[in-house]
Amino acid sequence: MTTLQTRIRPAQIADVEALLDLVRQLAVYEKEPDAATATPGQFEAALFPAEGAPTAYAHVAEVRTGDGDWETAGMALWFLSFSTWTGCTGIYLEDLFVRPERRGLGLGQALLRTLAQICVERGYTRLEWSVLDWNEPAIGFYRSLDAEFMDEWTRFRLDGSALTRLGGPKGVAV
Repeated sequence: MTTLQTRIRPAQIADVEALLDLVRQLAVYEKEPDAATATPGQFEAALFPAEGAPTAYAHVAEVRTGDGDWETAGMALWFLSFSTWTGCTGIYLEDLFVRPERRGLGLGQALLRTLAQICVERGYTRLEWSVLDWNEPAIGFYRSLDAEFMDEWTRFRLDGSALTRLGGPKGVAV
C-alpha cells in the first residue's frame, strides 16, 4: 500500500477558488448549500488585502496526486480573537473542512496542529471554534484531541434585517 504524501501550508492568492469550493462543499455538508455566497473578490480582500493586515487567514491541506501535482484536499479558515479575561490574542477557527474522499489521512488533525503551533509560537492563549450539535463525527474528532466542550455557552448572531434594525440609522423601516 502506498502512503500518500501530504502537506499543510498557508494559503496563497492562487488558492482562493479552491478555498471557495471547499466552503461550498462545507455548506452542502451543513445542509445550507445556498448560504455560501462569498465571492473570490471578498476572499481576496479579506485574506490578501492590497493595503493593511488581513482580516482572515487560511491554511490548505494538500495531497500529492499520482502525476506529482498537489491537490487541495482541505482547509482551515481563521481569524484573530481577543480574550478580555486573559488580555491575550487567540485564534478563532471559522471553518475546518476536509474533502470526504480525503478524510482519514490525518489532514484535519494536521490543520488543527498547525493552528495550535501558531498559538504556542505567538503566545496566543486560545484556539476556539464552534460545531453544529448534530455533527457527531466532528464532535468525536474534537474530543479525541482533548478539546473542551463549552456546553455552558450559547452562541448568538445578528444578521440580515435584525442587524439592519439594530445598527441602521434611526427611522429606517426594514
